[in-house]
Amino acid sequence: MLLLAAPLPMYRNRHQCKVDQMRPALPNPCLCLVTDRRLGDEATLVDRIAGAVSGGVDLVQLREKDLPGGRLLELAQQIKEAINDSALLIINERVDVAAAVSADGVQLGEEALPIFEARNILGPDTLIGRSVHSLAGALRTKEQDADFLLVGTMFASRSHPGEKPVGPELVRQIKTQCSVPLIGIGGIEAGNTRHVINAGANGVAVISSILASRDPKEAARQIKLAIVASSLAARTS
Repeated sequence: MLLLAAPLPMYRNRHQCKVDQMRPALPNPCLCLVTDRRLGDEATLVDRIAGAVSGGVDLVQLREKDLPGGRLLELAQQIKEAINDSALLIINERVDVAAAVSADGVQLGEEALPIFEARNILGPDTLIGRSVHSLAGALRTKEQDADFLLVGTMFASRSHPGEKPVGPELVRQIKTQCSVPLIGIGGIEAGNTRHVINAGANGVAVISSILASRDPKEAARQIKLAIVASSLAARTS
């Protein structure tokens, strides 16, 4: 309880997350928000994202696969303006949109562009994540210079109801083989983050638990408190 009542010194914005090079570093611990405009009123999506960032989100992944490029770019510009450098912004898959909006990076699926090709297009200062769903998938990325791996699915989720969760054990397996930072995704809420962090993840990615909440700022705050507490406990154990 004392940990949860403490201030959050781990909050940091993109300007505090620079490494010696210009490429942004992944915050540790990291709370990532993955967008889904189908959750709640689409008209309030940008405001809810901004609220979640003020509650502790470090990284926003714009993931709206069905949007055409023009509309996706417009939404990316709105989000970038709303979060105002208080969190990193990456675009799912769309390297062209990431370049056009000067996003911090991209999130690539397992079958998406090779990382070196994305980096050739976007430049060496770009944050690039790769999604993986198995140890074999993670090992395939080992020599590809990914900045982090998004590992799923941790738990059953509303976003992917038919997808069988692999659980935090996959994070533990990957951690023994790969040194790249790991972010767990899938069915994550404040009450189960500790299982993901204890398995070796550097953070968690959330969709419904924040965007479907009546108060995205408070939802983000509670999840961030939980991952900070779990991370501190893991470091001192």
